Amino acid sequence: MRRRTPPPPAPLPQRDGIDPVRVRLPAEGGWTTVREHLIERLSGAGAGVVDGMFEAGLVVDADGRPVAPDAGFVPGMYVWFHRELPYEVPVPFPLEIVYRDEHIVVADKPHFLATTPRGSHVTQTALARLRRELGLPTLGAAHRLDRLTAGLVLFTVRPAERGAYQGLFRERRMRKEYEAVAPYDPGLALPRTVRSRILKERGVLAAQEIDGEPNAVSHIELVERRADGLGRYRLVPHTGQTHQLRVHMSALGVPILGDPLYPAVAAPVPPGDFRHPLQLLARGLEFTDPVTGAEHRLRSTRVLGAWAWPEEWAAGR
Repeated sequence: MRRRTPPPPAPLPQRDGIDPVRVRLPAEGGWTTVREHLIERLSGAGAGVVDGMFEAGLVVDADGRPVAPDAGFVPGMYVWFHRELPYEVPVPFPLEIVYRDEHIVVADKPHFLATTPRGSHVTQTALARLRRELGLPTLGAAHRLDRLTAGLVLFTVRPAERGAYQGLFRERRMRKEYEAVAPYDPGLALPRTVRSRILKERGVLAAQEIDGEPNAVSHIELVERRADGLGRYRLVPHTGQTHQLRVHMSALGVPILGDPLYPAVAAPVPPGDFRHPLQLLARGLEFTDPVTGAEHRLRSTRVLGAWAWPEEWAAGR
């Protein structure tokens, strides 16, 4: 089996915690210059933007040298550049560190902050913010937490060790516990383990349950209930499908408070609207460190507003 050659290291530094874009020119194509290929590849940016990047010397090769606008197309060649990023509304909540050593950083992520750059959320992400605040440009995420969900996220310091920590999640050796606030239903028998098949299609906001072999398993139990009709729930996912806990709680008839997708897709939350965060928290992570062998039992100190301050949460304060 032919071993794939790793790409060369980026010749450009990060900007605001964001890596430069790396492009490898295709093996085949009708382009005669690098510029022609990038204009086609970055068609959304427009030819003028691409030409401006070349004129300013912002497109560089593996040695960090600016690529000329008329540089010939070379199949397999790598080029790098930084994107001009649009303004993002800052997420005005702290990103706290609950554990840090030379191998990992475990952060307590607030609601509304994406874990890693994706789509319209780039600089306002936990990864970019931690890289800037901690001065750790090599920091990487071992897993992702939904943007609307708060709680514990594991990051790795050394790229060579990232696979070992990702394996904790892939091989189900990471014990995760969540907390949620949702309506209380006296007719719902709990605790119970929910099993279903969940499908999340690219480009579709909401996941859905479909017929077939279960690929999503969640243990759900009621911790306490209040006279106002709300309950506080402990959720333990045994698998890691996208939106799994949100889908399962909705399917039981007790959708998590603040959820804009389940049971029905509501209007998108406008940027900067932080009034009613999803009442779902990644409360705990327990694992044996695959590098050091240390036993970790980590807990979020965050509280869910709908339970701690129900009137303020309902009023969006």
